[in-house]
Amino acid sequence: MTDPREQVARYLRGREVLAEPEYFLTGERNRLLETMRTGQGGGSASSAGTGGAGQLARSGSRDDILAIEDMETLNNVAGACTRCSLHETRTKVVFADGTAAARVLCVGEAPGANEDRTGVPFVGRAGQLLDRLLRSVGFPRSEVFICNVLKCRPPGNRNPLPEEIERCSPFMLRQVELVSPAVIIALGTFAAQTLIGTKDSLRHLRGRTHLYEGFPLVVTYHPAALLRNPGWTRPSWLDLQLARRIADGDHAPRAVRSRDEAGARGAGETSEPTAQALDQLSFGGRDV
Repeated sequence: MTDPREQVARYLRGREVLAEPEYFLTGERNRLLETMRTGQGGGSASSAGTGGAGQLARSGSRDDILAIEDMETLNNVAGACTRCSLHETRTKVVFADGTAAARVLCVGEAPGANEDRTGVPFVGRAGQLLDRLLRSVGFPRSEVFICNVLKCRPPGNRNPLPEEIERCSPFMLRQVELVSPAVIIALGTFAAQTLIGTKDSLRHLRGRTHLYEGFPLVVTYHPAALLRNPGWTRPSWLDLQLARRIADGDHAPRAVRSRDEAGARGAGETSEPTAQALDQLSFGGRDV
Protein backbone atom coordinates (compact mmCIF):
# COMPACT_ATOMS: atom_id res chain seq x y z
CA MET A 1 0.00 0.00 0.00
CA THR A 2 1.20 3.50 -0.78
CA ASP A 3 2.90 5.15 2.18
CA PRO A 4 0.39 7.32 4.14
CA ARG A 5 2.67 10.32 3.84
CA GLU A 6 2.68 9.97 0.07
CA GLN A 7 -1.11 9.72 -0.03
CA VAL A 8 -1.61 12.85 2.05
CA ALA A 9 1.03 14.72 0.04
CA ARG A 10 -0.70 13.67 -3.19
CA TYR A 11 -4.02 14.91 -1.84
CA LEU A 12 -2.51 18.30 -1.00
CA ARG A 13 -0.92 18.56 -4.46
CA GLY A 14 -4.33 17.84 -5.94
CA ARG A 15 -5.84 20.67 -3.92
CA GLU A 16 -3.21 22.96 -5.39
CA VAL A 17 -4.20 21.80 -8.89
CA LEU A 18 -7.74 22.91 -8.07
CA ALA A 19 -6.39 26.23 -6.75
CA GLU A 20 -7.81 25.30 -3.34
CA PRO A 21 -4.79 25.11 -0.99
CA GLU A 22 -6.95 24.90 2.13
CA TYR A 23 -7.90 21.37 3.10
CA PHE A 24 -10.07 19.37 5.44
CA LEU A 25 -9.17 15.75 6.11
CA THR A 26 -12.09 13.41 6.75
CA GLY A 27 -12.77 9.71 6.52
CA GLU A 28 -9.94 7.72 4.94
CA ARG A 29 -7.62 10.70 4.76
CA ASN A 30 -8.17 11.46 8.45
CA ARG A 31 -7.28 7.85 9.26
CA LEU A 32 -4.09 8.21 7.22
CA LEU A 33 -3.19 11.39 9.05
CA GLU A 34 -3.70 9.59 12.36
CA THR A 35 -1.50 6.76 11.11
CA MET A 36 1.22 9.30 10.36
CA ARG A 37 0.85 10.87 13.81
CA THR A 38 1.02 7.61 15.77
CA GLY A 39 3.60 5.91 13.53
CA GLN A 40 1.45 2.77 13.17
CA GLY A 41 2.00 1.89 9.56
CA GLY A 42 0.43 -1.55 9.35
CA GLY A 43 1.71 -4.33 7.10
CA SER A 44 4.35 -3.77 4.46
CA ALA A 45 3.68 -4.05 0.75
CA SER A 46 5.95 -7.06 0.55
CA SER A 47 3.42 -9.12 2.55
CA ALA A 48 0.80 -8.85 -0.18
CA GLY A 49 1.85 -11.91 -2.12
CA THR A 50 2.74 -14.29 0.69
CA GLY A 51 -0.41 -16.37 0.34
CA GLY A 52 -0.48 -16.40 -3.45
CA ALA A 53 -2.97 -14.86 -5.84
CA GLY A 54 -5.66 -17.46 -5.15
CA GLN A 55 -5.68 -16.90 -1.42
CA LEU A 56 -5.69 -13.14 -1.80
CA ALA A 57 -8.52 -13.38 -4.32
CA ARG A 58 -10.63 -15.48 -1.94
CA SER A 59 -9.96 -13.98 1.45
CA GLY A 60 -7.60 -11.03 1.11
CA SER A 61 -8.65 -7.82 2.82
CA ARG A 62 -8.87 -4.41 1.20
CA ASP A 63 -5.51 -3.52 2.73
CA ASP A 64 -3.99 -6.74 1.37
CA ILE A 65 -5.01 -5.79 -2.17
CA LEU A 66 -3.80 -2.22 -1.72
CA ALA A 67 -0.43 -3.62 -0.59
CA ILE A 68 0.20 -5.45 -3.89
CA GLU A 69 3.39 -4.02 -5.33
CA ASP A 70 3.04 -4.46 -9.09
CA MET A 71 0.40 -4.53 -11.82
CA GLU A 72 1.10 -8.12 -12.88
CA THR A 73 0.38 -9.48 -9.40
CA LEU A 74 -2.71 -7.28 -9.12
CA ASN A 75 -3.92 -8.66 -12.46
CA ASN A 76 -3.37 -12.24 -11.28
CA VAL A 77 -5.31 -11.63 -8.07
CA ALA A 78 -8.17 -9.97 -9.93
CA GLY A 79 -8.24 -12.86 -12.41
CA ALA A 80 -8.94 -15.31 -9.58
CA CYS A 81 -11.26 -13.01 -7.63
CA THR A 82 -14.35 -14.44 -5.92
CA ARG A 83 -15.03 -11.45 -3.66
CA CYS A 84 -18.59 -10.97 -5.00
CA SER A 85 -21.18 -13.06 -6.83
CA LEU A 86 -20.24 -11.69 -10.26
CA HIS A 87 -17.53 -14.34 -10.54
CA GLU A 88 -20.33 -16.91 -10.93
CA THR A 89 -21.61 -15.40 -14.19
CA ARG A 90 -18.55 -13.82 -15.81
CA THR A 91 -16.74 -15.27 -18.81
CA LYS A 92 -13.52 -13.35 -18.28
CA VAL A 93 -12.24 -10.81 -15.80
CA VAL A 94 -11.72 -7.51 -17.61
CA PHE A 95 -8.74 -6.08 -15.77
CA ALA A 96 -7.40 -3.27 -17.98
CA ASP A 97 -5.80 -2.33 -21.27
CA GLY A 98 -2.79 -0.11 -21.91
CA THR A 99 0.48 0.78 -20.28
CA ALA A 100 1.10 1.26 -16.57
CA ALA A 101 3.39 4.14 -17.55
CA ALA A 102 0.46 6.15 -18.91
CA ARG A 103 -0.11 9.82 -18.12
CA VAL A 104 -3.84 9.36 -18.74
CA LEU A 105 -6.13 6.83 -17.07
CA CYS A 106 -9.69 6.30 -18.34
CA VAL A 107 -12.33 4.68 -16.13
CA GLY A 108 -15.68 3.33 -17.30
CA GLU A 109 -18.54 1.65 -15.50
CA ALA A 110 -18.33 -2.10 -16.06
CA PRO A 111 -17.61 -4.59 -18.85
CA GLY A 112 -20.26 -5.28 -21.48
CA ALA A 113 -20.86 -8.42 -23.49
CA ASN A 114 -17.93 -7.86 -25.89
CA GLU A 115 -15.58 -7.07 -23.03
CA ASP A 116 -16.73 -10.12 -21.06
CA ARG A 117 -16.02 -12.28 -24.10
CA THR A 118 -12.59 -10.81 -24.93
CA GLY A 119 -11.31 -9.75 -21.49
CA VAL A 120 -10.41 -6.30 -22.90
CA PRO A 121 -12.20 -3.06 -21.87
CA PHE A 122 -13.84 -0.79 -24.42
CA VAL A 123 -13.94 -2.90 -27.55
CA GLY A 124 -16.59 -2.78 -30.27
CA ARG A 125 -18.04 0.44 -31.67
CA ALA A 126 -17.90 2.36 -28.39
CA GLY A 127 -14.27 1.39 -27.95
CA GLN A 128 -13.43 2.42 -31.50
CA LEU A 129 -15.05 5.80 -30.90
CA LEU A 130 -13.12 6.24 -27.66
CA ASP A 131 -9.91 5.47 -29.54
CA ARG A 132 -10.68 8.15 -32.15
CA LEU A 133 -11.57 10.74 -29.52
CA LEU A 134 -8.43 10.11 -27.52
CA ARG A 135 -6.29 10.19 -30.64
CA SER A 136 -7.88 13.52 -31.68
CA VAL A 137 -6.34 15.22 -28.62
CA GLY A 138 -2.99 13.45 -28.82
CA PHE A 139 -3.65 10.42 -26.60
CA PRO A 140 -3.17 7.25 -28.68
CA ARG A 141 -4.68 4.24 -26.96
CA SER A 142 -1.26 2.60 -26.66
CA GLU A 143 -0.26 5.42 -24.30
CA VAL A 144 -3.44 5.35 -22.15
CA PHE A 145 -4.45 3.04 -19.31
CA ILE A 146 -8.12 1.99 -19.57
CA CYS A 147 -10.13 0.15 -16.92
CA ASN A 148 -13.59 -0.04 -15.33
CA VAL A 149 -14.97 0.43 -11.83
CA LEU A 150 -16.02 -3.25 -11.93
CA LYS A 151 -13.82 -5.96 -13.42
CA CYS A 152 -16.68 -8.39 -14.13
CA ARG A 153 -19.81 -7.91 -16.21
CA PRO A 154 -23.10 -7.56 -14.28
CA PRO A 155 -25.69 -9.95 -15.74
CA GLY A 156 -27.74 -8.32 -18.48
CA ASN A 157 -25.64 -5.16 -18.21
CA ARG A 158 -27.61 -4.09 -15.14
CA ASN A 159 -26.27 -1.33 -12.91
CA PRO A 160 -23.58 -2.46 -10.47
CA LEU A 161 -24.75 -3.08 -6.91
CA PRO A 162 -23.24 -1.16 -3.98
CA GLU A 163 -21.67 -4.30 -2.49
CA GLU A 164 -20.10 -5.17 -5.86
CA ILE A 165 -18.56 -1.70 -6.06
CA GLU A 166 -17.26 -1.99 -2.51
CA ARG A 167 -15.68 -5.40 -3.09
CA CYS A 168 -14.10 -4.38 -6.40
CA SER A 169 -12.99 -0.85 -5.51
CA PRO A 170 -9.58 -1.84 -4.05
CA PHE A 171 -8.51 -3.14 -7.47
CA MET A 172 -9.34 0.12 -9.22
CA LEU A 173 -7.75 2.22 -6.48
CA ARG A 174 -4.55 0.18 -6.62
CA GLN A 175 -4.52 0.45 -10.41
CA VAL A 176 -4.70 4.22 -10.09
CA GLU A 177 -1.93 4.25 -7.47
CA LEU A 178 0.38 2.04 -9.55
CA VAL A 179 -0.15 4.06 -12.74
CA SER A 180 -0.05 7.41 -10.88
CA PRO A 181 -1.55 9.28 -13.87
CA ALA A 182 -1.36 12.99 -14.50
CA VAL A 183 -5.13 12.97 -15.07
CA ILE A 184 -8.07 10.56 -14.78
CA ILE A 185 -10.96 10.66 -17.27
CA ALA A 186 -14.25 9.33 -15.91
CA LEU A 187 -16.41 8.05 -18.77
CA GLY A 188 -20.13 8.37 -18.11
CA THR A 189 -22.41 9.20 -15.20
CA PHE A 190 -21.86 6.05 -13.16
CA ALA A 191 -18.07 6.17 -13.21
CA ALA A 192 -18.06 9.90 -12.47
CA GLN A 193 -20.50 9.66 -9.56
CA THR A 194 -18.70 6.64 -8.11
CA LEU A 195 -15.21 8.17 -8.23
CA ILE A 196 -16.24 11.62 -7.06
CA GLY A 197 -18.74 10.34 -4.49
CA THR A 198 -21.71 12.40 -5.60
CA LYS A 199 -25.18 12.08 -7.11
CA ASP A 200 -24.80 15.20 -9.25
CA SER A 201 -25.66 14.89 -12.92
CA LEU A 202 -23.07 14.84 -15.68
CA ARG A 203 -24.22 18.31 -16.68
CA HIS A 204 -23.03 19.65 -13.32
CA LEU A 205 -19.82 17.58 -13.21
CA ARG A 206 -18.45 18.31 -16.68
CA GLY A 207 -16.22 21.25 -17.49
CA ARG A 208 -14.20 21.41 -14.28
CA THR A 209 -11.49 19.48 -12.48
CA HIS A 210 -12.31 17.13 -9.59
CA LEU A 211 -10.11 14.90 -7.44
CA TYR A 212 -10.02 11.13 -6.92
CA GLU A 213 -7.63 10.14 -4.13
CA GLY A 214 -5.57 13.23 -4.88
CA PHE A 215 -5.41 12.72 -8.66
CA PRO A 216 -7.00 15.33 -10.98
CA LEU A 217 -10.16 13.94 -12.61
CA VAL A 218 -12.16 15.15 -15.62
CA VAL A 219 -15.68 13.95 -16.43
CA THR A 220 -17.10 13.32 -19.89
CA TYR A 221 -19.76 11.31 -21.69
CA HIS A 222 -19.47 7.56 -22.15
CA PRO A 223 -18.65 6.76 -25.78
CA ALA A 224 -21.71 4.50 -26.00
CA ALA A 225 -23.84 7.56 -25.20
CA LEU A 226 -22.13 9.45 -28.03
CA LEU A 227 -23.15 6.73 -30.48
CA ARG A 228 -26.76 7.38 -29.47
CA ASN A 229 -26.34 11.18 -29.29
CA PRO A 230 -23.78 12.37 -31.87
CA GLY A 231 -24.43 16.00 -30.89
CA TRP A 232 -22.55 15.37 -27.64
CA THR A 233 -19.30 14.65 -29.49
CA ARG A 234 -18.04 18.22 -29.46
CA PRO A 235 -18.65 18.70 -25.71
CA SER A 236 -16.74 15.46 -25.14
CA TRP A 237 -13.90 16.76 -27.29
CA LEU A 238 -13.77 19.88 -25.10
CA ASP A 239 -13.68 17.70 -21.97
CA LEU A 240 -10.72 15.80 -23.39
CA GLN A 241 -9.00 19.09 -24.18
CA LEU A 242 -9.27 19.94 -20.47
CA ALA A 243 -7.70 16.58 -19.65
CA ARG A 244 -4.96 17.28 -22.18
CA ARG A 245 -4.15 20.62 -20.56
CA ILE A 246 -3.91 19.00 -17.14
CA ALA A 247 -1.69 16.20 -18.48
CA ASP A 248 0.54 18.85 -20.03
CA GLY A 249 0.88 20.61 -16.70
CA ASP A 250 -1.44 23.55 -17.33
CA HIS A 251 -3.32 23.77 -14.03
CA ALA A 252 -4.42 27.39 -14.28
CA PRO A 253 -8.13 27.83 -13.36
CA ARG A 254 -10.36 28.35 -16.40
CA ALA A 255 -13.96 29.39 -16.83
CA VAL A 256 -16.36 26.56 -17.62
CA ARG A 257 -17.43 26.75 -21.25
CA SER A 258 -20.97 25.99 -22.34
CA ARG A 259 -21.71 23.31 -24.87
CA ASP A 260 -22.23 25.87 -27.64
CA GLU A 261 -19.36 28.17 -26.73
CA ALA A 262 -16.26 27.97 -28.91
CA GLY A 263 -13.80 29.63 -26.55
CA ALA A 264 -10.13 30.24 -27.12
CA ARG A 265 -7.71 27.39 -27.47
CA GLY A 266 -5.42 26.90 -24.48
CA ALA A 267 -1.95 25.50 -24.04
CA GLY A 268 -1.58 21.99 -25.44
CA GLU A 269 -4.92 22.01 -27.31
CA THR A 270 -5.19 20.69 -30.80
CA SER A 271 -7.05 22.68 -33.43
CA GLU A 272 -10.84 22.92 -33.29
CA PRO A 273 -12.38 20.06 -35.30
CA THR A 274 -14.69 20.88 -38.18
CA ALA A 275 -18.26 19.62 -38.29
CA GLN A 276 -17.18 17.01 -40.83
CA ALA A 277 -14.34 15.87 -38.57
CA LEU A 278 -16.75 15.54 -35.65
CA ASP A 279 -19.04 13.44 -37.80
CA GLN A 280 -16.09 11.19 -38.57
CA LEU A 281 -15.36 10.90 -34.85
CA SER A 282 -18.98 10.05 -34.08
CA PHE A 283 -19.72 7.68 -36.90
CA GLY A 284 -16.25 6.49 -37.89
CA GLY A 285 -16.82 6.94 -41.62
CA ARG A 286 -17.21 3.53 -43.25
CA ASP A 287 -16.93 1.65 -39.96
CA VAL A 288 -20.64 2.12 -39.26
